[in-house]
Amino acid sequence: MTTLAQGVEGGNALLNISIFGLFVIVTMVVVFRASRNTKTASDYYAAGRSFSGPQNGTAIAGDYLSAASFLGIAGAIAVYGYDGFLYSIGFLVAWLVALLLVAELLRNTGKFTMGDVLAFRMRQTPVRAAAATSTLAVSFFYLLAQMAGAGGLVSLLLGIEADAGQAVVIAVVGVVMIIYVLVGGMKGTTWVQIIKAALLIAGAFAMTVWVLGRYGLNLSELLGAASERAGGNDALLNPGERYGVSGTSQLDFLSLGIALVLGTAGLPHVLMRFYTVPTAKEARRSVVWAIVLIGLFYLFTLVLGYGAAAIVGSDTISNAPGGENSAAPLLAQALGGPVLLGFIAAVAFATILAVVAGLTITASASFAHDVYANVIKKGKVDSKNTEVRVARITACVIGAVAIIGGILAKDQNVAFLVALAFAVAASANLPTILYSLFWKRFNTSGALWSIYGGLTVTVVLIIFSPAVSGTEKSMFTGVDFHWFPLQNPGLVSIPVSFFLGWLGTVLSKEHLEDKHKEMEVRALTGAGAEKATSH
Repeated sequence: MTTLAQGVEGGNALLNISIFGLFVIVTMVVVFRASRNTKTASDYYAAGRSFSGPQNGTAIAGDYLSAASFLGIAGAIAVYGYDGFLYSIGFLVAWLVALLLVAELLRNTGKFTMGDVLAFRMRQTPVRAAAATSTLAVSFFYLLAQMAGAGGLVSLLLGIEADAGQAVVIAVVGVVMIIYVLVGGMKGTTWVQIIKAALLIAGAFAMTVWVLGRYGLNLSELLGAASERAGGNDALLNPGERYGVSGTSQLDFLSLGIALVLGTAGLPHVLMRFYTVPTAKEARRSVVWAIVLIGLFYLFTLVLGYGAAAIVGSDTISNAPGGENSAAPLLAQALGGPVLLGFIAAVAFATILAVVAGLTITASASFAHDVYANVIKKGKVDSKNTEVRVARITACVIGAVAIIGGILAKDQNVAFLVALAFAVAASANLPTILYSLFWKRFNTSGALWSIYGGLTVTVVLIIFSPAVSGTEKSMFTGVDFHWFPLQNPGLVSIPVSFFLGWLGTVLSKEHLEDKHKEMEVRALTGAGAEKATSH
């Protein structure tokens, strides 16, 4: 352990920083070039709808394959084996829900944000305010995870174990992210995500082949070596290392699985990507491309996780700065020394930057377009530039909040933090989206009950769960105010949110069936969507 840690810390910090600096310079040039055509709100929010399906699919993969996928899942597999791989399965299966139920219908119905879709057949002001609130909440939880990943990664690479040093690094990541969003808008952000997706998948593929090459390209040999390194027990290869110990942990796994599978279709920054393509057909193509790229990557994580367990060792990973999140960088160090470590570290940083940029632009667009333009200004914005300026100011505020949150959450497993964001998305957003698209009786009251009720229940359960207090791995270790037993609230919060949406609708006398027919025609055919988006 000591030699590895010294190898990570000693003498190579300059190389790591140089490779990362090179990535930032190249992407900044791309962002500046892309920003020259960003003139209208449509350019800023939806990149002028100028991306093809394959380009957008690659960008979706870049947006979706976050620090959770690369650092968190590889670490979870290295430490917990089979149970860690369940994150990969949940994240991938979720795309089938997004493809079958949401992608094309949303593209046809909305303009820029989830609020557009929900407000299509509801009372504008309250529904847009609610949609913006839930978008900001999901984005905040997701941003926490990315910033925590940045802190852990840098402490590992530069040997910065002091809290103040990690805080400075998280702040730097936040500032670079804000610049991407302010300058490039959606077009610049999309190109950063495409570059990052290519780098990440190429890097993961190279490491996968390298690891398998050590074991004669035989996966069984690799799994056997990982099990042997873990003390000869088969726990890494069988279910139950993390989620089968007790009845509560089994329920926790069920809760996690539901949140992961249903959460993707409610993630605002993923939904917003569907508006960057010109037609519904391209929206479908982009999801197919995304599924292929994401599926490939998650197969790589299986080899990377078990490779880290076999070559580096689970104990070494658990005790390294950054804990589980350090598995992939430590594996790179063991395989290819400082150069591969520098490249993989830069890719991990790129991953964090691209995802936080996507999240920030989504949250700022939701506030500027839904709250400022349609709630405060009642749709009468002085000029298109005013709305974009408000979005840019919002991006700065969100960046500052994310930096503070990331500093507080820097020791948590990144994949676990993202799972909380998925629970919020699946509870606050998904029921409302599905009801809006498929239930003609659904009305404004149901939407508000579902969004605010789902959001409140989820956040309360998270605050009073073992994730925040009461255990050694909680966010606050010295105190215990938890009464909800599960780490992830999805098992309770998602059904409650669906129920609240139904109850709010049934108790209200408002009927919007005619508007639903119009929405259904547009969602299924795309008729009228181009006219709505041309402004």
